[in-house]
Amino acid sequence: MHLSLFVQCFHCCKSSPWRKKMGDSIDLSGDGGVLKNIIRGAKPDAIVPSESLPLLDVHYEGILAETGEVFDSTKEDNTIFTFELGKGSVIQAWDIALRTMKVGEVATITCKPEYAYGSAGSPPEIPPNSTLIFEIELIACRPRKGSTVNSVIDERARLEELKKQREVAAALKEEEKKKREEAKATAAARMQAKLEAKKGQGKGKGKAK
Repeated sequence: MHLSLFVQCFHCCKSSPWRKKMGDSIDLSGDGGVLKNIIRGAKPDAIVPSESLPLLDVHYEGILAETGEVFDSTKEDNTIFTFELGKGSVIQAWDIALRTMKVGEVATITCKPEYAYGSAGSPPEIPPNSTLIFEIELIACRPRKGSTVNSVIDERARLEELKKQREVAAALKEEEKKKREEAKATAAARMQAKLEAKKGQGKGKGKAK
């Protein structure tokens, strides 16, 4: 089965504009309903889902948290599952979690029932009120069919600009750090010079007596 065939009305449920960490997990929903653990991080400049790149290609494996049983997987036949983000074609937990992933990233997503298939479940594979665990790999982000290539180029240009801005900010931060260290060293040298001068004056007075 594919997730798109079992979408419930829970896409209209809770959403949170903030996230918090819970141990090694990231609480994406803010109420513990969608937890993310990164297994393999992506490159810093990897592409992320966006308005111009909403079509996502993923590999995944779905597991029942209670029993550890695998109920769905693309790994067995090495297929790719494609869906459009934010269109309600997957469970709410996926819409929340995939927005935070980058191409090349692998993560486990733990979903409470209210962010998955709820009290109805998805018989016979998924019982009612089931907490689910998905291991997901984001393979690619693509534009919608009919979208111009310019949207992809614009997205890449935006990412390149962000990368440059980060590099400039990092360079400025490093420069400020060097200036602070130089200022400290200069101040310490002046203080040492003053101490040496005072010692010299004390010795001179002693000789005069």
